[in-house]
Amino acid sequence: MSIQDIIEGKKKWRAHMARVKALPQDYQIVYKEIQKYLFRVCPVEMTDGLTDGTDLFPGIVGLFEEGAALGKGVLEVTGRDVAAFCDDLIKDSKTNADILQESVNQEVYKAIKKDLNQAKGKEYDRDGKSN
Repeated sequence: MSIQDIIEGKKKWRAHMARVKALPQDYQIVYKEIQKYLFRVCPVEMTDGLTDGTDLFPGIVGLFEEGAALGKGVLEVTGRDVAAFCDDLIKDSKTNADILQESVNQEVYKAIKKDLNQAKGKEYDRDGKSN
Protein backbone atom coordinates (compact mmCIF):
# COMPACT_ATOMS: atom_id res chain seq x y z
CA MET A 1 0.00 0.00 0.00
CA SER A 2 1.47 3.31 -1.06
CA ILE A 3 1.40 6.54 0.89
CA GLN A 4 -1.08 7.90 -1.65
CA ASP A 5 -3.39 4.94 -0.94
CA ILE A 6 -3.15 5.62 2.79
CA ILE A 7 -3.94 9.32 2.30
CA GLU A 8 -6.87 8.49 0.03
CA GLY A 9 -8.16 5.95 2.54
CA LYS A 10 -8.01 8.54 5.33
CA LYS A 11 -9.92 11.05 3.20
CA LYS A 12 -12.63 8.48 2.51
CA TRP A 13 -12.82 7.54 6.18
CA ARG A 14 -13.12 11.17 7.28
CA ALA A 15 -15.89 11.79 4.73
CA HIS A 16 -17.61 8.64 5.94
CA MET A 17 -17.39 9.71 9.58
CA ALA A 18 -18.78 13.15 8.63
CA ARG A 19 -21.87 11.31 7.34
CA VAL A 20 -22.09 9.46 10.66
CA LYS A 21 -21.84 12.71 12.63
CA ALA A 22 -24.71 14.15 10.58
CA LEU A 23 -27.01 11.37 11.82
CA PRO A 24 -29.32 11.85 14.82
CA GLN A 25 -27.64 11.08 18.16
CA ASP A 26 -29.35 7.69 18.69
CA TYR A 27 -28.19 6.56 15.24
CA GLN A 28 -24.63 7.70 15.99
CA ILE A 29 -24.57 5.73 19.24
CA VAL A 30 -25.79 2.54 17.59
CA TYR A 31 -23.48 3.02 14.59
CA LYS A 32 -20.42 3.32 16.85
CA GLU A 33 -21.40 0.15 18.73
CA ILE A 34 -21.93 -1.68 15.43
CA GLN A 35 -18.55 -0.46 14.24
CA LYS A 36 -16.83 -1.73 17.42
CA TYR A 37 -18.60 -5.07 17.15
CA LEU A 38 -17.73 -5.57 13.49
CA PHE A 39 -14.10 -4.60 14.04
CA ARG A 40 -13.93 -7.33 16.72
CA VAL A 41 -15.51 -10.12 14.67
CA CYS A 42 -14.10 -8.71 11.40
CA PRO A 43 -15.07 -10.48 8.21
CA VAL A 44 -11.89 -11.70 6.51
CA GLU A 45 -12.45 -9.64 3.36
CA MET A 46 -12.94 -6.46 5.39
CA THR A 47 -9.69 -4.59 5.89
CA ASP A 48 -11.00 -1.12 6.60
CA GLY A 49 -14.67 -1.28 5.63
CA LEU A 50 -14.48 1.41 2.98
CA THR A 51 -11.94 0.59 0.30
CA ASP A 52 -12.01 -3.20 0.27
CA GLY A 53 -15.09 -3.66 -1.87
CA THR A 54 -17.43 -4.75 0.91
CA ASP A 55 -19.04 -1.33 1.35
CA LEU A 56 -20.26 -2.61 4.71
CA PHE A 57 -19.93 0.56 6.77
CA PRO A 58 -21.10 2.95 4.03
CA GLY A 59 -24.05 0.63 3.48
CA ILE A 60 -24.99 0.82 7.16
CA VAL A 61 -24.73 4.61 7.10
CA GLY A 62 -26.92 4.72 3.99
CA LEU A 63 -29.51 2.54 5.71
CA PHE A 64 -29.37 4.78 8.78
CA GLU A 65 -29.68 7.95 6.70
CA GLU A 66 -32.75 6.50 5.02
CA GLY A 67 -34.29 5.48 8.35
CA ALA A 68 -33.62 8.88 9.89
CA ALA A 69 -35.12 10.63 6.84
CA LEU A 70 -38.29 8.56 7.31
CA GLY A 71 -38.44 9.59 10.97
CA LYS A 72 -37.79 6.08 12.28
CA GLY A 73 -35.96 5.40 15.51
CA VAL A 74 -32.68 3.56 15.08
CA LEU A 75 -33.98 0.39 16.73
CA GLU A 76 -36.84 0.34 14.24
CA VAL A 77 -34.16 0.03 11.57
CA THR A 78 -31.87 -2.50 13.29
CA GLY A 79 -34.30 -4.30 15.55
CA ARG A 80 -33.82 -4.54 19.30
CA ASP A 81 -30.97 -7.08 19.01
CA VAL A 82 -28.26 -4.99 17.38
CA ALA A 83 -25.67 -7.79 17.55
CA ALA A 84 -28.05 -10.08 15.64
CA PHE A 85 -28.47 -7.29 13.07
CA CYS A 86 -24.67 -7.21 12.68
CA ASP A 87 -24.40 -10.98 12.48
CA ASP A 88 -27.04 -11.00 9.75
CA LEU A 89 -25.01 -8.45 7.76
CA ILE A 90 -21.96 -10.73 7.76
CA LYS A 91 -23.64 -14.14 7.89
CA ASP A 92 -22.25 -15.22 4.52
CA SER A 93 -18.75 -13.91 5.25
CA LYS A 94 -15.92 -15.87 6.77
CA THR A 95 -14.70 -14.07 9.89
CA ASN A 96 -11.42 -14.06 11.76
CA ALA A 97 -13.30 -15.85 14.55
CA ASP A 98 -14.13 -18.67 12.10
CA ILE A 99 -10.47 -18.98 11.14
CA LEU A 100 -9.39 -19.03 14.78
CA GLN A 101 -11.98 -21.68 15.61
CA GLU A 102 -10.81 -23.88 12.73
CA SER A 103 -7.19 -23.41 13.77
CA VAL A 104 -7.87 -24.34 17.40
CA ASN A 105 -9.78 -27.45 16.36
CA GLN A 106 -6.98 -28.53 14.00
CA GLU A 107 -4.29 -27.98 16.62
CA VAL A 108 -6.25 -29.92 19.25
CA TYR A 109 -6.77 -32.81 16.82
CA LYS A 110 -3.08 -32.89 15.88
CA ALA A 111 -1.94 -32.78 19.51
CA ILE A 112 -4.34 -35.53 20.62
CA LYS A 113 -3.44 -37.71 17.64
CA LYS A 114 0.27 -37.28 18.32
CA ASP A 115 -0.17 -38.03 22.02
CA LEU A 116 -2.33 -41.10 21.39
CA ASN A 117 0.04 -42.43 18.73
CA GLN A 118 3.03 -42.01 21.02
CA ALA A 119 1.25 -43.59 23.97
CA LYS A 120 -0.14 -46.59 22.14
CA GLY A 121 1.94 -46.82 19.01
CA LYS A 122 -1.29 -46.94 16.99
CA GLU A 123 -3.08 -44.86 14.41
CA TYR A 124 -6.24 -43.09 15.55
CA ASP A 125 -8.96 -41.36 13.57
CA ARG A 126 -10.51 -37.96 14.31
CA ASP A 127 -12.81 -39.44 16.97
CA GLY A 128 -9.92 -41.04 18.84
CA LYS A 129 -10.77 -44.57 17.64
CA SER A 130 -7.93 -46.86 16.64
CA ASN A 131 -7.64 -47.95 13.01
